Amino acid sequence: MLRFSESVSFDQRLALFDIQCSEAHSAMLAEVGLLTVAEKDAIHRGLTEIRSEVEAGSFTWDERFEDVHMNIEQTLTERVPEAAKLHTARSRNDQVATDMRLFFKAACGELETSLKATLNALIDQAEKNQTVYIPGYTHLQRAQPVSVAHHLLAYIEMLGRDLDRVAAVKDQANWCPLGSGAIAGTTLPINREISAKLLGFVDADGNPRVTRNSMDAVSDRDVHMDFVYACSLIGIHLSRLAEDFILWCSSEFGFVDLPQTFCTGSSLMPQKKNPDAMELVRGKSGRIVGDLQSLLTMVKGLPLTYNRDLQEDKPPVFDALDQTLICLQVAEGVVSGLTMMTDKCASAVADPALLATDVVDYLVEKGVPFRNAHHVIGALVALAEEQGVALNALSLADVQSVDCHFEADWVDCFNVEVALAAREQTGMPGPKQVASQINYWKKRCQ
Repeated sequence: MLRFSESVSFDQRLALFDIQCSEAHSAMLAEVGLLTVAEKDAIHRGLTEIRSEVEAGSFTWDERFEDVHMNIEQTLTERVPEAAKLHTARSRNDQVATDMRLFFKAACGELETSLKATLNALIDQAEKNQTVYIPGYTHLQRAQPVSVAHHLLAYIEMLGRDLDRVAAVKDQANWCPLGSGAIAGTTLPINREISAKLLGFVDADGNPRVTRNSMDAVSDRDVHMDFVYACSLIGIHLSRLAEDFILWCSSEFGFVDLPQTFCTGSSLMPQKKNPDAMELVRGKSGRIVGDLQSLLTMVKGLPLTYNRDLQEDKPPVFDALDQTLICLQVAEGVVSGLTMMTDKCASAVADPALLATDVVDYLVEKGVPFRNAHHVIGALVALAEEQGVALNALSLADVQSVDCHFEADWVDCFNVEVALAAREQTGMPGPKQVASQINYWKKRCQ
């Protein structure tokens, strides 16, 4: 049962947050007169010593004491008799809730740093490849031409939303549960606001933020699920990016050469260069989604308030953070080191069918109703297939036989640079729009 119920094997990761929590709690107890200053100072000296041991990796963890909280408190009490008063007016329920919120604030900071690093790598590649054009795809079929920069900016938008999402989780975590006790607070004259300020649970004006319901405070796991949800979406966005790169580096596409550092060979076939890093990113995204599913399933049927099930909230949180961080680091490395194969890109984007929609627009500007114009170009595509020629190789007589509005300048529609230059409305892949978006994201991700 001891081996089954212990959590110190994984929650020791919270040790520094637990020490921080105990320092603030003991300082508050001294402030309200439940500890003497001498008792508080003795406790703090003992906690400082334990912090040094934890940071050095020399602290001894013992599963007999179940969790990180009791391991630290037991060791502290053995060394500092005054520490027998440390647990006054608190429970492990509000203690772990506070530790986890401190963890989430720090973890969100780590995610923000890694997200910005990956974003900056994407921004740098977008800036380098503003005049490299490729087919954009729908249904994995060639659709319309775009610049590589515009394509990468789509992922920049995704990761930018992830930044906002992580910031929202960080703000949600910024409420202090300490003082909620096991379920109904305490009769002792504590001051929760002091603890909150000491721990940094404050608003933009420095006012303390404390949870408003003691029952919810000790059993709420919304922050856990929101945090792992944010990790899951980061993973999904990176998985989509990985899928594009996996396709792009195949012989069938050949748009990109991925850095050798992040690829592997085959144990049998000496010619292979496999995009293993991106495949692992794609695979690990499913693992992170699984962490979210674990939390959702665990919490869905629990009555108020604390139940031991909630001990299992930490492994999926820690795993989601670790896997998301390493996926971001790998994605940053891959993006920073890739090379666009411009000849292959140019060959693919030279397909005149990519600009069939621009020919529709050509007729619309001449007064042809859109639906009629759409059918006309469909007929031209069929005619080109029948003749075995490219769409732009049809003669003027051929196209005028389908619709009289065509003039000799209709072939000008098949210039990719001209087509993109005509797309300068907000959010479109026009060169000025793309450059503007790159500048926006460079400023945001400084």
